[in-house]
Amino acid sequence: MKKIMILSVALAFLSSYGQTKKEDTSIKQKTTLKNETKMNKKILIIVSNANAIGPNNRRTGTFLPEVAHPYAEFDRANYQIDFASLTGDTPYLDALNLANDSDNLAFLTGKGWEAMQKAVKLSTVDVSKYDAVFVPGGLAPMVDMPENELLKKVIRETYERNAIVGAVCHGPVALLNVKLSNGTYLVNGKNITSFTDEEERGYAIADVPFLLETALTKQGAKFHAAAVWSAHSIADGNLVTGQNPASAKGVAEKMIIILESLKK
Repeated sequence: MKKIMILSVALAFLSSYGQTKKEDTSIKQKTTLKNETKMNKKILIIVSNANAIGPNNRRTGTFLPEVAHPYAEFDRANYQIDFASLTGDTPYLDALNLANDSDNLAFLTGKGWEAMQKAVKLSTVDVSKYDAVFVPGGLAPMVDMPENELLKKVIRETYERNAIVGAVCHGPVALLNVKLSNGTYLVNGKNITSFTDEEERGYAIADVPFLLETALTKQGAKFHAAAVWSAHSIADGNLVTGQNPASAKGVAEKMIIILESLKK
């Protein structure tokens, strides 16, 4: 009788243990699936290859906080972050004097700058696999992005498939001259911002080929400007823009909010 009771208890324990293991495995699988789902959000950061601008060959590049701050936000969201440049050559950074900022320093000394230096040529990228594209500023985009046909095609196709398009400061020059399939300018009727004419007059008026705010407005943009150098970002559907370096974090935050809402 004792042997029968011991056997019954053992079988009950094994059954319970097996059920617990199944539940544990199920929880782990769900957690893994959740993490994989979140990691599946993919961001492509498209950067300029220019390193000089204007008649005096002013040194330039991607403005450090405009790539480092969004990178930090996307990384904290556990997104996959890849880099592409227009030519595939190593891009340049500007404003390295701001490296004492924690996110800027982390970008420079961590995996961010390492990944950016390995930016692949945009023409080799299947952009349709990305949930969002982001274009940081600095004066560099004003050199090689206003008329780049491939970039305009990438922006148009990304926007028209309802993926997110983000840009900050001079980065919205990537939106300039983009025509949608219906022939209208992408920015026409859209609420957007960028580095303002007022900011440019106090920063690089002698170097830039044109004033970005004016150019975007001429193509029908509903332009919104905040006080000079203050943080200001705006979302209009799947288009997110920021005014200046202080706005880069806000652009990324708004992009993340939209991306996360798409999961629900």
